[in-house]
Amino acid sequence: MGVNTNNLAATRLPLFPLNTQIKDGRLLIGGFSVEELAQEFGTPLYLYDQSTLDDALAQYRAALQAEYPAQSGLTYAGKAFLSLAMAQWAARRGLMIDCTGAGEITIAVAAGAMPEQLLVHGVSKSWEDLQAAVAHAGTLVVDHLGELERLIELNKNSSRLNFPDLWLRLRPGMAVETHSYTQTGQDDSKFGLSALEFLQALEKAQKAGLRVTGLHFHQGSHFHDPTPIAPALDLALDLIVETRQSLGWMPQTLCPGGGWGTPYHEDDLPHQTIGEYVRFVAQHLMQGCRERNLPLPRLHLEPGRSMVARAGVAVYRVEAVKRTATRRWLLLDGGMADNPRPALYRARYTALPVSQPERPATDAAWLAGPYCESGDVLIEALPLPEIYPGELLAVPVSGAYQLSMASNYNGARRPAVIWLKGGKVTLIRQRESLEDLYRRDLPLPS
Repeated sequence: MGVNTNNLAATRLPLFPLNTQIKDGRLLIGGFSVEELAQEFGTPLYLYDQSTLDDALAQYRAALQAEYPAQSGLTYAGKAFLSLAMAQWAARRGLMIDCTGAGEITIAVAAGAMPEQLLVHGVSKSWEDLQAAVAHAGTLVVDHLGELERLIELNKNSSRLNFPDLWLRLRPGMAVETHSYTQTGQDDSKFGLSALEFLQALEKAQKAGLRVTGLHFHQGSHFHDPTPIAPALDLALDLIVETRQSLGWMPQTLCPGGGWGTPYHEDDLPHQTIGEYVRFVAQHLMQGCRERNLPLPRLHLEPGRSMVARAGVAVYRVEAVKRTATRRWLLLDGGMADNPRPALYRARYTALPVSQPERPATDAAWLAGPYCESGDVLIEALPLPEIYPGELLAVPVSGAYQLSMASNYNGARRPAVIWLKGGKVTLIRQRESLEDLYRRDLPLPS
């Protein structure tokens, strides 16, 4: 197959963290040699660059300040990647943290997040999840009427003076353009309340004395065109007009969710910016409120991937090179156990050699992991130079929805994670040990 043998590094570096450079034939991130980091911490290895995280947050805050004249806020979507260190980063910057259930709540609380910073989501919250939310969170998003009944019962028996504020999740009946597995707003989605159920839930919550302060909806994850948000916003605003007339209720906060996409591959560039996304949402919301004579609500966004994905890089070692009739296989020491996204929904990535990354490509390569699945292929048909066993490859845009879905398939040990900040490297998650694989297991009786 024909391959462009020009300098591939120039087209792929914009996908890496902001302070990535090539110096003396070495790939550097934050001033650190990726090769030396791999030697110290082993592979597979994940690294997060804080300056890239801080920059994405600054882009969101600047766009909201410039485009929306009323109050606004941001939640970090913990499902993208949540660890003690990441939760600390979010909490210290005044972000809310989206927690799905008791597990993520526990991590956020351990990181020092205050109740007003905890926003609890979940389509099927257990009693344990709801009890953790009532004990620790400031805001809870109600997904269905049965959940509301449980909350009413918990409120009756709760000793907590400040029961969480509630947002009701509307199912707008329209999704954004993305993979079907990550669409959430369509009519037959498992998420949220129909417009009729929304009205029923609001009336029931009011009668029970619960504070409903927000309207939330989410149409899907990793979309690149904000246009489908417009009709969903219109539906939400029309519903608010109805609730104001019939129940005397208007939301303090309107949250159209998150899910804004990010480029993963050089073919995805150029990509609409965070500022362009925020501008579209803000302008349409302002216009819709003017047309309906509604005051501007607090606009709240929930970025995950678009805030954290570019900050993360995965580093793998090539264990073997194999050629078949039509393919060059680079067999890595990691794959679908630490990154199931390509196997789940054909997510597309790119990569660069860590040593001499500016080498021209010779032909295409298929990058696959060591696991007993034909679907364990991280990258398909990627132009690369000649690669030899023992070389390192760096995969950018690895900060979201990889480690949070990682597994121990085939006895894989989940990788170490390091944090780069201001010329310092911090280990924020240890590599699992062999003993960790059976630490929770109990033996059969003799």
